[in-house]
Amino acid sequence: MSAPRWIAHLDMDAFYASVELLRYPELKGQPVVIGGRREHQPRPGADGRLQFARLRDYTGRGVITTATYAARAYGVRSGLGLMKAAALAPDCVLLPVDFEAYRAASRAFKAAVREIAPVIEDRGIDEIYIDLSELAAQREGVAHDPLGGLKQLAQDIKNNVRAATRLSCSIGLAPNKLLAKIASDLDKPDGLTLIRPEDLTLRIWPLPARAINGVGPKAAQRLEDLGVQTIGELAACDPAWLVQRFGKAYGLWLHQSAHGLDERPVQTHSEAVSISHETTFERDLHAVRDKAELGRILTALCEALARDLARKGLVARTIGIKLRFEGFKTVTRDQTLARGVQELAEIRHAAGLCLKRVDLSLRLRLMGVRAAGLAPVSSRATGPSPELRGAAPKPVTAPLFEPTNPG
Repeated sequence: MSAPRWIAHLDMDAFYASVELLRYPELKGQPVVIGGRREHQPRPGADGRLQFARLRDYTGRGVITTATYAARAYGVRSGLGLMKAAALAPDCVLLPVDFEAYRAASRAFKAAVREIAPVIEDRGIDEIYIDLSELAAQREGVAHDPLGGLKQLAQDIKNNVRAATRLSCSIGLAPNKLLAKIASDLDKPDGLTLIRPEDLTLRIWPLPARAINGVGPKAAQRLEDLGVQTIGELAACDPAWLVQRFGKAYGLWLHQSAHGLDERPVQTHSEAVSISHETTFERDLHAVRDKAELGRILTALCEALARDLARKGLVARTIGIKLRFEGFKTVTRDQTLARGVQELAEIRHAAGLCLKRVDLSLRLRLMGVRAAGLAPVSSRATGPSPELRGAAPKPVTAPLFEPTNPG
């Protein structure tokens, strides 16, 4: 008989903010948001003590990357505009984002988990799934708690993460990934929550439908408009009724998820589908009046893309752009090439070909570049891509922004 299936979802608690509190322990317990710019770096005051920027002093279009739990008590949360957050909690400390520090902490906590449980699925910088089935079978429980060994295994992982990083995490334990993901959020911070199939009606069904990973804001609102607010109410819906309103695939998935059904395995490796970089401007930029600045931003984005491709040993057959205009209209364009590219000049030139197919008469508030159709460098065909043939790619400093007719 195979071992019972036990999946853990490990989620670092307020990850970016917690990393910053290691650097600035004097901020512990205070409302802190992460998402500022370089100029919001703390600076020594006249008395030698660090002076921190406050939300009330922020101007611009930035959004919160994360916030401490003390800040969340004011209604401040990830994704909220910093100007809106300032209206809610003007005295919150504002810190700039430091992705290098967060990536280092991410590598450290994942290495600490692998020391105990090596079968993990990387889901991002601050969360992983862990298959504990075999390891849990080796841990004995006790008469009054047959799952005590499983819970001790999860606690050992939490302890190892804290020893390696000085950070806390929350772990959800369940028979599958869907329930484990929900469970990890139930007792934050520093939680350890176990959900068994028999716990579904008491622990899961009272939760809002949006607690299911995969039910986004639009689907949650549509369900609410249909009178379905909780997971339990979703579970009671006729599958045919859900299919009629949400389509066959999503409707059936909603029904299965509400009943806690999920057979997805923990995937220890997955290939990148695409790589992208984007930035939101502090002010709207115009293709003519701000041509030089837009050109520099595009080059920087393409440079970041080229570095990622080189580091991963990949080439891209498709280069795309994403533009968001005033009024929040978003446009994307892709250029598929005959062979994979990796060099900055080729990436930027392909992005320029995409730009020629966009009406740039409106002011821009966001720009992004994307590489897709990824393959190992060894699979790259020789010779220049026909799209780039006939002349050397434009120098990376060449201006590419001119108002054009849409293609």
